[in-house]
Amino acid sequence: MPLKPSQRSRAQESRAAIQRLYIAMRHLFIRGNYKPLGVSGEAIIEALTQLRPEIYGSINDPERVELDGLLYIFQRLPRGIEECRYIKLISREGFEDSHFEPIIPSKRRRNSYRIDQEQMYIEMTRGRSDIYDILTHLTFMYIEAEKIRRNSEDHKQRKRREWEMLEQIVDLEEKGEAYNKEIAYTYLSTLLGRTYEETVEACQRFGKASDVNSVFQITYWLGKLATEEAVDEKDREISFSSALREKIGHHYYGDLWARNIKSALLERNLLERPIHIISANLHSVMNTLYAPATLGTENEIEDLARSLSDPINEEMRQRVYKHAIRNGMIQIDDTSGTNISVQIIDTTKLDLTTLPPTLEKDEAYIQAEKPVILVMDYAFGEQAYETMDELLKPFEYREREKTPLEVRSISIMGKAGILEGGKGDIMIPDAHVFEGTADNYPIENKMSPEDFRDSGLGVSTGPMITVMGTSLQNRDILRYFLRSSWKAAGLEMEGAHYQKAIQAASKIRKSINENVSLCYAYYASDNPLISGQTLASGSLGADGVKPTYLITTKFLNRILCPAVSKPQPQDL
Repeated sequence: MPLKPSQRSRAQESRAAIQRLYIAMRHLFIRGNYKPLGVSGEAIIEALTQLRPEIYGSINDPERVELDGLLYIFQRLPRGIEECRYIKLISREGFEDSHFEPIIPSKRRRNSYRIDQEQMYIEMTRGRSDIYDILTHLTFMYIEAEKIRRNSEDHKQRKRREWEMLEQIVDLEEKGEAYNKEIAYTYLSTLLGRTYEETVEACQRFGKASDVNSVFQITYWLGKLATEEAVDEKDREISFSSALREKIGHHYYGDLWARNIKSALLERNLLERPIHIISANLHSVMNTLYAPATLGTENEIEDLARSLSDPINEEMRQRVYKHAIRNGMIQIDDTSGTNISVQIIDTTKLDLTTLPPTLEKDEAYIQAEKPVILVMDYAFGEQAYETMDELLKPFEYREREKTPLEVRSISIMGKAGILEGGKGDIMIPDAHVFEGTADNYPIENKMSPEDFRDSGLGVSTGPMITVMGTSLQNRDILRYFLRSSWKAAGLEMEGAHYQKAIQAASKIRKSINENVSLCYAYYASDNPLISGQTLASGSLGADGVKPTYLITTKFLNRILCPAVSKPQPQDL
């Protein structure tokens, strides 16, 4: 039955909720501070609960605490944040030179500083997407805290016995003393509104994450601060430093980052050489080019990569890194604040005889053209525009003298949510569409599904939706992108931002070649339409090795042997 003019579909309601979220967060950022459970904070909570993002699971259940979602956010927030009443988002303001010990979450590289028992400072140097991301996570945390508070009280708002027992358990845990875990899980399950079995499984998952506190401590502190706000009016508060509000949106960190890279190129006489930019993780290109020479060429690169990805093989990874440094690779660890490190590889210093057989290489071409590979680590959301835009600008290293970079190709590999398929599958975009706007960027992608026809992996093609935050997507929106005329292949956070910078540099500013070769390929880190395959269900782990190195090999083939013939189209 068609909708009446006054009716809206769930997808439309969800998109409206996302817009309200971002308008509210931008307003509060400009204002400078807000109380998460005040009037302004309630507006964000209302929009988030109407949206019902997949990654936050049972966010709308009034009693059941969403444990997978909490693990997801606490691996991206500084350890101990649940204990802090005051949270301040800052720019890089000198704390890196103080005696405060930086706290760096394992899943999101940002420095944080525990100022005292009640206050946490968090550095925001990666742009607006980073700010929106953390505000969304914090809002979810406060929603779950309210559930814990309600579960800890009886109908007269008196604390239940389970809460009093939790206080004793946390005290014993902090002192390092033993306690009966089965009894503790029983008390905890009541406060979480979950079954005993679910509680035990959650405690085990949190226990394996080395950089988050235990479920007992998190539950206690979330419930404690929520109770103090409700009973004693000790309000929690989120604020933004004036320096952060002044710097955001002005490419302050991106400019420093790009200047460091171009200075390194200049110092090594590489600035005017042909440059091939790859946006990817920092290990796949290095391992593909240098691991066989270090560890032996008899093994397939995929097998070597699996061994190198094992946490116990740190010594092996160091051997590969040291060999790479001795043979043409320069590592530029970030000091600007972008948290994007860079590797520069002089291909003329590669030992081509030790490269894996899956790599195509043209020795005559490499010696004649002397290509330089510049590998930049993953950007985050809007930061992709800031960094790529600054990188593609001419380098001003003398007064009134500008030297443009000879950029021959730009290759973007990313992790993305797939809409039809499973974890580890590959997506080849033919356009990027920016969610919530009319912005769309058709691309002439040099990658094609035929490049991966013999991979054994699922391959899909179509537009990629660049979303404002992967944590804000729900099934209604995702099904709309899949089934509507968009026929989207997947969703990610950087593609449209990268392409906007590339188009501006090549088509408008003319700072790089108008016909720069573009390669985009994504591998599926999750399928948000399938329960158990969302980002909250865990990382790809070893399953991500094959698509990562397959895409890396295809990128390198086009750099080291551009004349290699493309495979003929076949049905996948």
